Amino acid sequence: MESGDTANVKESNLGKKFVASLDIGTTSVRCHIINNKGETIGESSEQVILHCPSFGRVEIEPDVLFESITQVIKNAIKEADLKASDITVMGISCQRGTFITWNKTTGQPYHNFITWQDIRADSLVQQWNKSITMKALRTGSKCLHLITRNRRFLAGSVLRLMNAQVTLRLVWVLQNVAGVQEAAKRGDLCFGTVDTWLLQRLTGRSDLFVTEVSCASATGLFDPFTMSWASWAFSLFKLPLNMMPKVCDSSGRHFGETDANLFGAPIQIASLLSDQSASLFGSCCFQEGDAKVTIGTGSFLNVNTGRKPHASIAGLYPVVGWKVSDMLVFVAEGLSKDAGTLICWSQSMGLLGNDPSESMKIATSVSDNDGVYFVPAFSGIQAPINDDKSAAGFLGVKRTSRPPHFLRAVLESIAFRIVQMHSSLVDETSYKIDKIRVDGGVSRNDFVVQLISDLTNTTVERAKSSEMSVLGAANFAGLEAGIWKDQDELKSLRKVDREFEPRKDVASEYDSVFNNWKKAVGRFTGWYGQETA
Repeated sequence: MESGDTANVKESNLGKKFVASLDIGTTSVRCHIINNKGETIGESSEQVILHCPSFGRVEIEPDVLFESITQVIKNAIKEADLKASDITVMGISCQRGTFITWNKTTGQPYHNFITWQDIRADSLVQQWNKSITMKALRTGSKCLHLITRNRRFLAGSVLRLMNAQVTLRLVWVLQNVAGVQEAAKRGDLCFGTVDTWLLQRLTGRSDLFVTEVSCASATGLFDPFTMSWASWAFSLFKLPLNMMPKVCDSSGRHFGETDANLFGAPIQIASLLSDQSASLFGSCCFQEGDAKVTIGTGSFLNVNTGRKPHASIAGLYPVVGWKVSDMLVFVAEGLSKDAGTLICWSQSMGLLGNDPSESMKIATSVSDNDGVYFVPAFSGIQAPINDDKSAAGFLGVKRTSRPPHFLRAVLESIAFRIVQMHSSLVDETSYKIDKIRVDGGVSRNDFVVQLISDLTNTTVERAKSSEMSVLGAANFAGLEAGIWKDQDELKSLRKVDREFEPRKDVASEYDSVFNNWKKAVGRFTGWYGQETA
């Protein structure tokens, strides 16, 4: 940029306010600098390096992750032609269910981050779900629900532990990682999801030991019905409650400011949310019954359930969306761990070239899947099937099957899993969902999004930006800082790329395809035995 241009940019920025929005996902770390019109004026991203040391283990090195985080913030500020002192506030969005433990005195971690995709504790999950203790808990909760009609007991009556929750992965750490049990007994052990660890690293304050409520609620150790750490769970699993951080609201001045030495000037951290909560907020799903689907590394169906947590019997998880003072929003969530991971895998297998956007063109180069079905279970299959021992694979391969048929089957499976979660949600709630908003990298694939619209018989709206977690974190921080006055102003800034309307003829044609796919899933469930867990 020429010096004259630089002067013009700086002059045009006078009096404006800017938000640095940081999103720490599973596959990438991104930072956008967003102006008061909701426009991105600078951005940067880096890939997250995942380590898979053995079957079922997925880890992240904390120092490497922090280096990526600081670098993308610096690069984004530089690209926006600003300085850290020009940034009004920072908003942060974090992946959930990924955690680390460290020594309170030295600050040294005991292990890498153990991510939400990790299934090292699967044998514990299976043992506990089949145990007499859990059966007694479910039976007792069912009886209490019949007497009290309290939704908390309805949730307890169908309670099943899941690998995506922190609970039994943390039990595994206490049982298997050297020094952790001893530190816990001394009261010298700290637990944190990405948000807790990151706040200490960004601010340089070891005394800032907090977690945000939407991040806490996704651990499996937080009770959304009482809005506190679930003391019954800590007693049941013999986990020390004193290692847990204080739970705080989604925005406010309690997150501190970044260490001035990191970026040249301190930046106030005004908001912090889990990635799916940020995505829901960025999609302007402010009203009860509003729904969105994020199709990124995994697929997440989230529905705003207002001020009441949803008690599911199909495995849709009740989490906190966000909380600021007396404003409290709950969310019902369905999860499929494999979506974007399937695109990457298809590339590695030669079904797709280096450009993921070519997937739609290749898949639609054939009129159908030639009877080939793909089961997307590299990380098991979640709600409503809930089987972490499912295998991934193709079924129905013939001599006539060609690479485009395989790729089409992969893309169809992404849509089918979302349709399953949508059906469970509709069956369990009274919400009439007439529109689904989509975001995430895979949402740019028209074939997948149109198929979701066809099979759910619902309008699907795609925003111009697929970075809803980034936008949601920015919007939350901007509201806190007074850059935007209210949610109505945020709605006015939302830009829609396209709306997909359901095609009745296609939906009827797909009935048999969808049913055959469900039969294929049934063939692949329960494939892995205890010995491989």
